[in-house]
Amino acid sequence: MESLEQRAALLRESLQKSQSVTDAVVSILGSFDSRLSALDAAMRPIQVRTHAVRTAHENIDRTLRSADVILTQFDRTREAEREIQKGPHENLQGFLDAVDRLRSIERFFSSNRSYRSSDGVLNHVNALLSKALVKMEDEFQKQLSQLSKPIEPDRLFDCLPSTLRPSSESHPEGGKAGTHPENQQNLEAAVYSPPALIEPKFIPFLAKLAQQLVQAGCQQQCSEIYSEARSSALESSLKHLGVEKLSKDEVQKMPWEILESKIGNWIHFMRIAVKLLFAAERQLCDQVFECSQSLRDKCFAAITKNSLATLLSFGEAIAMSKRSPEKLFVLLDMYEIMCELQADIDTIFVGESCSQMRESALNLTKCLAQTAQKTFSDFEEAVEKDATKNIHTDGTVHPLTSYVINYVKFLFDYQSTLKQLFQEFKGEDGTGSELAAVTMSIMQALQNNLEAKAKQYKDPALMHIFLMNNIHYIVKSVRRSEAKDLLGDDWIQRHRRIVQQNANQYKRIAWSKVLQFLSGQGLTSSGGSGQVGSEVGNSSGASRAAVKERFRSFNVLFEEIYQKQCGWSVPDTELRESLRLAVAEILLPAYRSFLKRFGPLIENSKAPGKYVKHTPEQVEVLLGNLFEGKQERT
Repeated sequence: MESLEQRAALLRESLQKSQSVTDAVVSILGSFDSRLSALDAAMRPIQVRTHAVRTAHENIDRTLRSADVILTQFDRTREAEREIQKGPHENLQGFLDAVDRLRSIERFFSSNRSYRSSDGVLNHVNALLSKALVKMEDEFQKQLSQLSKPIEPDRLFDCLPSTLRPSSESHPEGGKAGTHPENQQNLEAAVYSPPALIEPKFIPFLAKLAQQLVQAGCQQQCSEIYSEARSSALESSLKHLGVEKLSKDEVQKMPWEILESKIGNWIHFMRIAVKLLFAAERQLCDQVFECSQSLRDKCFAAITKNSLATLLSFGEAIAMSKRSPEKLFVLLDMYEIMCELQADIDTIFVGESCSQMRESALNLTKCLAQTAQKTFSDFEEAVEKDATKNIHTDGTVHPLTSYVINYVKFLFDYQSTLKQLFQEFKGEDGTGSELAAVTMSIMQALQNNLEAKAKQYKDPALMHIFLMNNIHYIVKSVRRSEAKDLLGDDWIQRHRRIVQQNANQYKRIAWSKVLQFLSGQGLTSSGGSGQVGSEVGNSSGASRAAVKERFRSFNVLFEEIYQKQCGWSVPDTELRESLRLAVAEILLPAYRSFLKRFGPLIENSKAPGKYVKHTPEQVEVLLGNLFEGKQERT
């Protein structure tokens, strides 16, 4: 217990000492707190003054930086103003850089309206920008006016493929027809080189001016300036080439000889205009207005509208004029050139702004096709109803026949074009069946007309000579042309038989009576064999007087036929010789036989030469003079 009491006493003593130390520490810390509070109170004014100074320095630095930026903008404005005053002509890039700087300055002060000078600077900058726009418009107009010159015809001709360039002795205006279809494939592969309408070195200059004007919202003014300058140059180029502004009424009143020449010119003009001039205008528009697709389409449409309308108007006047057979080929030429150019037109006149122009070109193509088709039908009807009464007295080939055959030959030069026309408007399958059918109809119409004309001949033999000549001419012409493949061998063989039938009819009608005089029938007591050319028996029982009468009648009729048929014409050499031979084959054997049987009766009589005027050899020579188309004397 004592031990425990001693330990408790020590513990209490220790606790008392610890408490004393704690109180001392608390006292010391309390004094520190009061000192720190006093120090903080003493430092607070100094801290406030230091923060104010720092803030003041920051404000000064910010103000200086802002002042520097503003002063820089003022300097840039002055520099830009000097460039604007000079204008864009001497240094376009410097002028455009100045415009860009002014726009940058405008944006700066517009976003910093708190500056007291902002409104004044903005007014000044906007005034400079307005002046710059006026100068750019003036420069754009000035440059376009100076650079937009007409393209002379010789330069355009140099841009054509070599096959279409006029020779040194000729000029496209001298042409009378378009390109023949057989050259069409070569033309489609030909290379055209559109001319440079403006020297390439000036195009970037114009493009930059156009871009600045568009960015400034001056699209309308820019478009009008450009379109006016370029359309004037384009119209002048076409005028120098020979394009005339003719009303449809003027075109339709022109004599055909003049009109045919102008149609040939128009075909050349269309090709040059579309493939060279319009293509070059489209290329230039795309380069100058690279910044705006809609503006380039709009400008191109405005530039080319009047020129294209002038060209298409002439074509429309031809398509709507009174139809006649001679116009078919020029209509096909015109249809052909429009088909050739259709793809180019669709490519060059692209965009909504040019839609009406594309439609006008397509409508002309359709109108030409329809007129050509109707003219084709009119021709067939005109052939069958041709009522000309003036037939040749010699039975030669009628002008209508040669005209129709030449017409059909020319049609076959346009075979591919006609197939395309029939395919587009009649659902033709491209095999040429429609063309074959139409050609056969024309041939049949011609044959019908010839048969009607043949009836005007009073001499039936000459009527058959006429039909033989004309049908032979048709067959021979068809065999030598492309029509042979289309009409076929059956058609040719059928008409060759018609030729032979008419030749046979001619021989029967013209020479049957002559052959009757050379028959022994009625001269002998037994009546003779009655066979032409019979050599059976002799002249026993024949009356000398009757034989003399036969020889006299033969001479009179032969000489009459000879005189008449020498004036008839078989113009084809081969057919003429064939017909002479056919006559000789029936006449000479009969004459020799008759002369052999009954000649001795005459030889023993007085003046035998009065009755036997010709030897068989002489008759053969005389037959060789037939069908020469000139009168002969026996």
